[in-house]
Amino acid sequence: MRNLDPAGLINSINDAIYLIVRGRIARRTKGQAEQGLEDFEEGIALAMDAFTEAAASSDPYLMLLAEYVFVTQELESGYPEEKEALASYRAAIADFDDAFRALEVVKIPSIYQGVEKAFPRKGNYRHNECPKDAFHVAYIGHRTRLQNTLKQMGIDPLERSFREKRIQTCPIAQTAYVVLQKKALEEPQP
Repeated sequence: MRNLDPAGLINSINDAIYLIVRGRIARRTKGQAEQGLEDFEEGIALAMDAFTEAAASSDPYLMLLAEYVFVTQELESGYPEEKEALASYRAAIADFDDAFRALEVVKIPSIYQGVEKAFPRKGNYRHNECPKDAFHVAYIGHRTRLQNTLKQMGIDPLERSFREKRIQTCPIAQTAYVVLQKKALEEPQP
């Protein structure tokens, strides 16, 4: 596995989105369907590779960044077109913004230990005995969002497999984040 840097990940996802969108448009244009399919397939393959590498890194920041960039770029490219889906994408971006903030706080054990005390000990407020904070909330919501998109009629099989891959990545990101949480919570305080 190579060392995946954030800039390289962002570039890969941007390239993938460009090809996916160009492919979607061309597939609906008379005489360009074949080229559109090639672009679409290449874009999905690039995106799959980027998400696979992000998951293999065991870095919750890179996994979150992959989803954030993909959803943001998809939204900016005019996809999806449905009003309800647009609201869902905007909600995902807001959740991801909160998750990035949680990632910053968990890096400071003294602060995170104080934050942890504000979470109830009940199971529905915990994930693997750690606080179910903004990072977990973002991934729980996003996983549900992705699962709901699989219920759409006529979803392209390639796009379905890509969304399924992203669904599989959600618990991987949460597990990697729990490692950071436990490290912060176990660090002795002076």
